[in-house]
Amino acid sequence: MAVKFFGQFLVEKGLITREKLLKALELQQATNLKFGEMAHAMGLLSSVDIDRIHRLQHTEDLRFGDAAQKLGLLTSEQVQQVVTRQSNSYLYIGHALVEVGALNPDQLERHLADFQKDQAVYRVDRIEIPSNVPHAGLWEVCADLTCKMLTRVAQLPHRAEQCRPITRLAPNKLIVAMDLGGAVKGRYFLSASAGIQETLARAILKVDDVSGEPEEVLDDTLAEFANIVCGNVAAKGGQLGFHVEIAPPEILHPGSPIEVPEGQAGLLFPYHIVENERLEMALFVQK
Repeated sequence: MAVKFFGQFLVEKGLITREKLLKALELQQATNLKFGEMAHAMGLLSSVDIDRIHRLQHTEDLRFGDAAQKLGLLTSEQVQQVVTRQSNSYLYIGHALVEVGALNPDQLERHLADFQKDQAVYRVDRIEIPSNVPHAGLWEVCADLTCKMLTRVAQLPHRAEQCRPITRLAPNKLIVAMDLGGAVKGRYFLSASAGIQETLARAILKVDDVSGEPEEVLDDTLAEFANIVCGNVAAKGGQLGFHVEIAPPEILHPGSPIEVPEGQAGLLFPYHIVENERLEMALFVQK
């Protein structure tokens, strides 16, 4: 068994074809508008407004609607109108599979129950830091903000797996490291395979195709994403009473594992994204 999305589970079991899944995903993407897209479609926000909100989200841990209210672009009543419209029109992948003829309603109910049973062991409601690691609250913030920025900045569907101790970080296409100093000492790593790097680059650069971009530009976009996360960690840490300083991102292309230094604890936070791609966040922290 392994962490899976529902569609992946169905394909691997031979219950639907990959072509039908892709068709359902396209239907779902066309139907489920993001908050900003829905607010724009309702005539409540302009494209310029949406860009302003996204910039604020890069520096503050705010949901889109909360950021829009902070900027004075939406009222609380308007935010609720958008949320209600999103909720009423939301299309789940299972229902999308029924719409495209991949499943009938009875099959959907049965396969969904099997999927939930299969994935119950991987369900993560809260990331837990090992009890022997100091300043666990701050490292939980790192994990939480990485997940939030994957959604808010990169619009990257993912499932977080539970934190686990490591003695070394495996090599990947690209790893970005940032030192955390001040009241706590640690090193933040973001490790991405080639496909994930390109997805993050498209989001950061706001383009549909990065195939012609130099490798240095793609590397810099992952570094920028890590910088956004750690900047938010420093701000959130201050609210929790931790003075956190961050150093500039360091771009690594390690050909071998990165060993956890003596006297430090290594923590790995894997993210299930899509088949054959790997994205991980890791922390090396003082014991």
